[in-house]
Amino acid sequence: MTIKDLYEQDYLAWLEETAKQLRQRQTDVLDWEHLREEIEALGNEQRHKVDSYLLQLLIHLLLYQYWPEERERCARGWQDEIGNFRVELELLLESKTLYNYFLTRIAVIYPKAVKRVRQKSELPAAIFAESLKFRQIFSEKPLTNTRT
Repeated sequence: MTIKDLYEQDYLAWLEETAKQLRQRQTDVLDWEHLREEIEALGNEQRHKVDSYLLQLLIHLLLYQYWPEERERCARGWQDEIGNFRVELELLLESKTLYNYFLTRIAVIYPKAVKRVRQKSELPAAIFAESLKFRQIFSEKPLTNTRT
């Protein structure tokens, strides 16, 4: 069985064999095509995590700030989630590349978060700020509910 066949039939065995080949510097027998695909997939997975944690963080920040009718009942859970998502993002953002990616995604993800919050809460669009700044995402102060 070739290393390429192994990739298709037993992914874990392929990973183990590829790691062994890399440790032994057997570059002439590596499955370069699949190795490249897997490395690219790892990068995509990291970017997806940034998007996912950012979306969830923004949703919870927005719910906490703009839905006072539910805040008393849900505040503790929302605050816990805000803290958890901030920690996860901070860990990912230790990578300068992911930090720079994150900065480009705030403007993309924020409207998606507003949409999700509006679906859940039925709040009017007019109460939400048009955009969000980096410092607001990690600030301990609540978001302001004035449009900027």
